[in-house]
Amino acid sequence: MENGVTPPSDADIRAWCSICGTDEQAADLIAASRSAESMYVEWKRLQRTGLRRLQESYVPLFERTRAFRIYCSNVVPGLLQTPAYATALLSEITAFRETPNDVAEAVVARMDRARVLREGDHRFAILVEEAVLRYRMGDAEVMAGQLGHLLSIMSLPAVSLGVVPFSVERGMWPLETFSIYDSEQAQVELLTAAVTVTAPSEIAQYAKAFSRAVDLAVYGADARALITDAIATLG
Repeated sequence: MENGVTPPSDADIRAWCSICGTDEQAADLIAASRSAESMYVEWKRLQRTGLRRLQESYVPLFERTRAFRIYCSNVVPGLLQTPAYATALLSEITAFRETPNDVAEAVVARMDRARVLREGDHRFAILVEEAVLRYRMGDAEVMAGQLGHLLSIMSLPAVSLGVVPFSVERGMWPLETFSIYDSEQAQVELLTAAVTVTAPSEIAQYAKAFSRAVDLAVYGADARALITDAIATLG
């Protein structure tokens, strides 16, 4: 262990924390030790064979998660995307990262995993910045279809969709896109990598940030008004 050949066991970490008088840090250190290999993974590694397998890899996580908390500041969340919007986005990702082009198959996989919105015992608290409604991913027709889809998604009993308006006085600055799955893990999407967070203290920080954004968002009729206004500006 001293030479870095053998990783510490959970019991080793608890014993060390007890000796140091820092028992409260044991849970975070155990989580960090368990996830050291998978916490920061570059997209080029995840997508080296294309995008389809990556879409499919999320299915077990989605199926076992009961409470989803999703915050997006740049694009429509994957679970809420239309095929046309997903095609435009994944095509750009494929071109930018120069990965094998399996966009058509990846879109099918992305649409298939979205069935969790309507099946099973799941709850979705989803927040988007108003900018997400305005950034054009695809042409006006694609965006109109996507924004219309958001309006229909809002009627699903398992989904709460909030929009953080441009005009709100912010108490929480716009953040990178992240998702919290139950209270077990959070995933953060960076330009170059996916970061998986399992340390309880870090998950708590993302939960706190999400809670702050919840207070800034509008829902129901007010959120619908922002979406319909974005549709009207497409021309």
